Amino acid sequence: MNRTNTLRNISHTKPLNLRSGKNMKIAFFNQPIGTISPPHQDGSIEIWTYEVARRLTQHCEVIVYAKKGCNQKESEYHQGVQYRRMSTVADQKFAYLPPIVDKRLLRFRNFRRPIFASSLYYLTYALQVAKDLRSEKCDIVHIHNFSQYVPIIRALNPNIKIALHMQCEWLTQLDRTMIERRLKDVDLIIGCSKYITEKIRRRFPQFTKCCKTVPNGVDVNYFVNKNSHVTPKKNGVKRLLFVGRVSPEKGVHVLLDAFKQVAEHCPQAQLKLVGGQGSLPIEFNVALSDDPKVKDLASFYDGNYISHLRRKLSLNVASHVVFIGSVPHQQLINFYRDADVFVFPSVWNEPFGMPIIEAMAVGIPVISTRSGGITEIVKDGENGLLVQRDDASSLAEAILRLLSDEDLRKSMGKAGRKRAVELFSWEQIVKNLLHLYENICLGNDRLD
Repeated sequence: MNRTNTLRNISHTKPLNLRSGKNMKIAFFNQPIGTISPPHQDGSIEIWTYEVARRLTQHCEVIVYAKKGCNQKESEYHQGVQYRRMSTVADQKFAYLPPIVDKRLLRFRNFRRPIFASSLYYLTYALQVAKDLRSEKCDIVHIHNFSQYVPIIRALNPNIKIALHMQCEWLTQLDRTMIERRLKDVDLIIGCSKYITEKIRRRFPQFTKCCKTVPNGVDVNYFVNKNSHVTPKKNGVKRLLFVGRVSPEKGVHVLLDAFKQVAEHCPQAQLKLVGGQGSLPIEFNVALSDDPKVKDLASFYDGNYISHLRRKLSLNVASHVVFIGSVPHQQLINFYRDADVFVFPSVWNEPFGMPIIEAMAVGIPVISTRSGGITEIVKDGENGLLVQRDDASSLAEAILRLLSDEDLRKSMGKAGRKRAVELFSWEQIVKNLLHLYENICLGNDRLD
């Protein structure tokens, strides 16, 4: 069914009044690879869903569908949001066995149609959500990344509006014919950055009008610098911070190479690495990419990435590097406030980079790479510095430049805070979403 033609036949006598009446019922379909446990979230998709859903309850009725984790309730309310969790026990065998099989059948595998993009991947989870949506009579379902669930939702909910939200490049990396067939049932395609959105438009020009950009957000009232919380620095220590998944595509190995050069010129420098230690499956990004720099990351998947990182450091330099590991999201504020410079050295084309805007909101200058959506967040020379991807020497030069210039750090930090408040507050994100939701419910051909 062509949703564009269907939309043109829908008419309404008056616009929805989103603020005075809870006209719309919105459902969020969380990824099957993550769980949601309000109020504490760790994954970027789960943080996005939690922060947006609770703010949307001021305007709409909201349901969040998620995978049921250990000891989690099947249904609960939190801050006005109903969380409904589905068992994935029946899906586990299919979800985890294929990666082993794939290695054995590597030569026969179609990398553009990987197992995780199959409609069989967590199929019972998707069917449970689709069936429940029908009984709940939701107006809109908002799906993250997994396009194979669109036809399943549409089959059981022919009149629901479907928003597909892409926080990665899968729509432009997976098999074109397969994706095109799925997009015909989508009413709204959201990219987390212009980088993502424009790539989708170029590959599927027939869906251009359905494509819109809604960036990720930050709680600018929570992520704020408070001088009283800053730990006094001893002996002129200069503190560098990385927050994110400690995985090859994030460029942590490049950061450690750069830090060795920094330590030679600034022996009082310290580096903290905050984030879970574990790589994404290689088929999620490296195997799909045509980017030579990303392809080169494949060598890191032959062994233990963390062990590789530790071997990079001499005993003298290692004493200045701390692997913190995973930290609850709400506790990250303490690390941001304690830092002089935030470094985010992504090697792949980062779709967005949520830790960057968190650092900006706290007023910390940022050093990152010219990759993906990052150039839309960091304005080189204004609120931070940008260097080329996979270039340890340039990264070290940028770090030393900021560490040696306190006035520059302060001015960039102030500019970053201003930019985060103006463009990336969750309130602004929800306002943008409501506008898009209203338009697709009204059947507008143009999602202005």
